[in-house]
Amino acid sequence: MVEVQVRDKESLERALRRFKKKWERAGVLRELRTNAFYIKPSDEKREAKKKAVRRMARNTRIEALRNNPRAQRRRRKRK
Repeated sequence: MVEVQVRDKESLERALRRFKKKWERAGVLRELRTNAFYIKPSDEKREAKKKAVRRMARNTRIEALRNNPRAQRRRRKRK
């Protein structure tokens, strides 16, 4: 559980800001969203595999651009 002690002569807004930062860093909202409904283990594996494939494709694209700077897409100039 995330807790914040209000310090002496500290405004409530500042304490609330510190609380929000701690709350985000703790990943409370992310955890709520992932556990909002039940996902079967097989579906979790399938999604993880799809995510890994996308990540690898993206990394290979980025690596190709790094190795060959001429391979970058050219943008059209607007008239």
